[in-house]
Parts: sequence; C-alpha cells; structure tokens
Amino acid sequence: MNLRDRLGVEPRSTVRLADLDAGATHGWTRVEANVELQRGLDRLTALQDRLWAEQKHPILVVLQGIDAAGKDGSVRHVMSAFNPMGCTVTSFKVPTPVELAHDYLWRVHQRVPARGEIAIFNRSHYEDVLVVRVHDLVPKAVWSRRYDQINAFEELLTSSGTTIVKFFLWIDRDEQRQRFEDRLNDPDKRWKFRLGDLAERKLWDDYVAADEEVLRRCSTAAAPWYVIPANKKWFRNLAIADILADTLDELDPRYPPAPEDLTGVVVE
Repeated sequence: MNLRDRLGVEPRSTVRLADLDAGATHGWTRVEANVELQRGLDRLTALQDRLWAEQKHPILVVLQGIDAAGKDGSVRHVMSAFNPMGCTVTSFKVPTPVELAHDYLWRVHQRVPARGEIAIFNRSHYEDVLVVRVHDLVPKAVWSRRYDQINAFEELLTSSGTTIVKFFLWIDRDEQRQRFEDRLNDPDKRWKFRLGDLAERKLWDDYVAADEEVLRRCSTAAAPWYVIPANKKWFRNLAIADILADTLDELDPRYPPAPEDLTGVVVE
C-alpha cells in the first residue's frame, strides 16, 4: 500500500489524532527516505514543467497543522522543486480590515491557481473553522455552517478543473514543546518565537478537537485530506512529495504541440 492510500482520510470517517503515531515512518528509514525524496522532487520538477506548458490543470496544495508542525519547512524542502514562475505561496494571517469587510472566503478565492499554476496555501480557509472556533471569534451558529460552505467552495473549484491536495501535519505535544525550546534557545531561530505561542499551546485539546472535526467533515473524494506524521521532518517531506507527485502524475500532463508548423525550419 502506497503512502497516499495509507495516509488519506476517507470521507466522513472519524479521525482520532491521539491514536495516530506522529513519529511513524511506515517502514522507511532516513537513508532510504532521503534517496526517495530526491526522486520525488525530480518527479515534481518534471511534472510542473509539463503542467505549466500545457496550461490545463490548476493545482491547489493546502498545508495545515498546529504551531511548529512544519508548514514552512514543507514549503522550503518540498515545494522548492517547483519553478517560481508557475508557483505561488500564500500565508493567510489575521484578516485585514478590508478582508473582514467581505465574506471569509473572499480573500481565499483571489489566491486560487489559474490553469497551469500551482498555488500553495500555508494555512488556509480552514483557519475560519479552527482558530475562529477555538477563540470564539464568531458565534458557533456562524462557524458551524462553514464546513458545508468550504466543501461547496472546494467543489466549485474541483468541478472547474482544479486539483486540490490537503495535508494536515500531525506532531504530538512533546514534539511541539521541543521545537518551541529549540526556537527559544537558538539565536538564529528566536525570531520565530512568540509569547502567544505558549498561550495557544494551552489550548492544545481544543485545537485537536477542531482539527478532527475538519478532517471528518471536509475530506472528500474530490478534495481529500492526508494526515502526515510529522515528528520526523525527513518522513514528512518524503510523504508530501510522494503523495503530491502521484496525484499530479495521474493528471498525465503533456507538452503541447508546437503552435506553428516547424517543418523545414532552420536556425541560422
């Protein structure tokens, strides 16, 4: 069974994150994974080149996870396979006043990919059923409707030709503590540390419950969630690269024919 089958969340299935080993490697060793990762990155580079040339398939990659789960690292180590000309990365932070004056999906729709492009969301529209829920930023009657709204939004995208791949990076609480301590103790990483991170850490159980609800209600056949064991960064990178490459490969992107008849053309 490949990683896509092993790590995918079946639609409407219940996921208990506490029961999943965040340090699992599914039989891979670090040495083997490093070799396979390079092969996966090479595949992604070749696939993106054909996607960009063909201008047929938009690709949306969603990265979610609790603080320090490795979203930035995934972008740096996996998405570096892509040519920036055909790839965008958006980090959805606290909404601006202009964004708050619109519906919550307004800013998201503006960043979805065009044909031939790969768009990466480092955090995403799911923040509006995660942090919004945990911090009671809007009434439950409002955020509880958003699961179906998000599914409808993603169905709109997929029915228009967009391929959506969603990765939830799962680290356990001990690993988060270690990563926070590493940031605090390393002068080169201290800029990432915020006192607010410690306040958010106290809400761990609330975030886990919110994450589990997202995985249960918003993993669909057309826009599946994959839960990536992310304690070991090398396995996280391998799993994301492998699943994404397999997904893009199924689209069978091809270089288009030359736009003009080049028979007999000689470059002098």
